[in-house]
Amino acid sequence: MTAPSPAPRPSTASPAPTAATAPTAPTAPTAPARAAGTSPLESTAGRTTIADGVVAKIAGLAARQVDGVHGFGTSAARAFGAITERIPGGRSSTTQGVSVEVGERQAAVDLTVVVDHGVAIAELARAIRRNVITSVSQMTGLEVVEVNVDVVDLHLPGDDHEGGDEAASAPARVR
Repeated sequence: MTAPSPAPRPSTASPAPTAATAPTAPTAPTAPARAAGTSPLESTAGRTTIADGVVAKIAGLAARQVDGVHGFGTSAARAFGAITERIPGGRSSTTQGVSVEVGERQAAVDLTVVVDHGVAIAELARAIRRNVITSVSQMTGLEVVEVNVDVVDLHLPGDDHEGGDEAASAPARVR
C-alpha cells in the first residue's frame, strides 16, 4: 500500500498577487450617465449651476475679441467706466454693456456695443454672435438661444478722448 500524501500545509508566505487580488489604486468616480435630453450640467451625481455674472463675463470677453468692436455700453456707462479705471485699484468691467438671462439649460445675451468707423455693422454683428455662442456654449454647456447686438455709437478716429476729458488735452497753464 502506498502512503497517503500529506495534507497541504498553510503557507506562511503570502501568495503572489493576481489580477483578482492585486490592490488597486483609488480611482476618480466616473461620470454618471445622463438621461437623453438632459443638460450636461445635470447628472445623477448632482447639478451644476452657473451664475449670470460668469456667463456675462464669458460673453463680454468673447465679443471683445472681434475686430471692429471698440467698446461696450451707453455713453454714460462708458464715461463712468473711464472714471473707474483711473481710480487706483479700479479696473475696467468685462460686463459693461453685457446683460444675460441664464436658465437651467439655456442662456440669452444682450450686448450694447460701440463699433469702429468703417466696419460693416451687419458682418460685425454676425461675427459677435458666432464668437459669443461658441464661447458660452463651450465653457458652460448652456445652449445660447439668442445674442442681441445693440449698436449705440460709432467710434471715429479722432474720438480717442472718450468721456469728454478735454482738460487732459489742453496745454498746461503752469510750467
